[in-house]
Amino acid sequence: MPLVQLGNWPMLGLDIAAWAVIHAGTGYAAHRLSAGFCDRDTWLTSLRSWERSGRVWRILGVHAWKDRLPEAGAVFAGGLSKRTLPGTSDTGLAEFAAATRRAEMGHWMAAVAAPVFVLWNPLWITGVMVAYGLAVNAPFIAIQRYNRLRVSRLLDRRSSRRASISAARDRRAADTTGNSIP
Repeated sequence: MPLVQLGNWPMLGLDIAAWAVIHAGTGYAAHRLSAGFCDRDTWLTSLRSWERSGRVWRILGVHAWKDRLPEAGAVFAGGLSKRTLPGTSDTGLAEFAAATRRAEMGHWMAAVAAPVFVLWNPLWITGVMVAYGLAVNAPFIAIQRYNRLRVSRLLDRRSSRRASISAARDRRAADTTGNSIP
């Protein structure tokens, strides 16, 4: 039984307004997350072993439809659009990865806010609102995880390459040191 009794039309209007406020509010809250918070994965944003190969995202076709959905990363001042990379340097890629974490957190926050609809909706409509919240935010969460996986792979490859070059340089230096007289 809802705490507030409303007619069908006022309830529908309140549902629409509530979703608008939830999406704008969680978007702003995510935008305000500290840079330090977004620099590393949390328990929620860490890439899982089942998605590391990227096959799950390819099967879901994320690569094919991700550019068709709206992108609002630059709505708030200082935000970063994720349509293009801020740069191809390690710093630019790390900044992009942080932006994907921030966006993912915003969509998780919006999705978990859905139970608030129990305050004025019958239980079955609250269920519909929760399903709506998950359905609307899940594709955006998938896009952020897919993009972060791609950037993480690139950063890992670069790091491995630098480590290999450094190890080879160290071996060459070791080969030329010491007494070379037989």
